Amino acid sequence: MAVPKQKRSRSRTHTKRAKIYRTVSVPISKCPNCGQPKLPHRVCLHCGYYNGKQILEIAE
Repeated sequence: MAVPKQKRSRSRTHTKRAKIYRTVSVPISKCPNCGQPKLPHRVCLHCGYYNGKQILEIAE
């Protein structure tokens, strides 16, 4: 059975657990076609364009 050689300090344990709950901020870019904010490398949900091509038909 695997048994740790030394006791882990409380601060080491909390530091390791803090990484699990840390939030990651997602960079938001502007759509070059309509100027609305969108996630990078994804189709714009407002106009349906990605990489200069229309991918989705958006009903207005």
